[in-house]
Amino acid sequence: MKMATSFTFHKMDARSAREIATWQYDPPYDRYSFDPARLEENVAELLTPDYHYYTVWNEQGELIGYRCFGEDARVPGGDYSADALDMGGGLRPNLTGQGLGASFMEAAFAFATEHFEPAAFRTTVAAFNERALRVCVKVGYREVQRFISKSTGQPFVILMREAVG
Repeated sequence: MKMATSFTFHKMDARSAREIATWQYDPPYDRYSFDPARLEENVAELLTPDYHYYTVWNEQGELIGYRCFGEDARVPGGDYSADALDMGGGLRPNLTGQGLGASFMEAAFAFATEHFEPAAFRTTVAAFNERALRVCVKVGYREVQRFISKSTGQPFVILMREAVG
């Protein structure tokens, strides 16, 4: 199946949040899976207005991922003092590892530039996730910090990218 490289963003709605909250990733990425026992809590979090969650759709009208813009993209323990828009999110599990990451992230930069006008972009990635870290570098992020999460004890990497536009 040929994937589109043009994406549209829509504010998270209850139907999409419920679908995304059922996504399950294969190891070692299963730490990004939502806990099925916390379905209602996960849906409520995805719908929290201050977290700025958006769904991402391809040209065929298929839900292919989601993005978060703001504080919910942070991991406790990192230094978030620099003026930057934090971004996070994920692709639908069956679309990961297929080369969509860079275009998915570039679309998020364009959307965020238009809607949030950030001074810079920041993302926090689990240190084990070499696939995501490679994509981040490919789209212009540079590593600025490594730290251990206060809540999980896992290592993370903070990366920054200048805003263009």
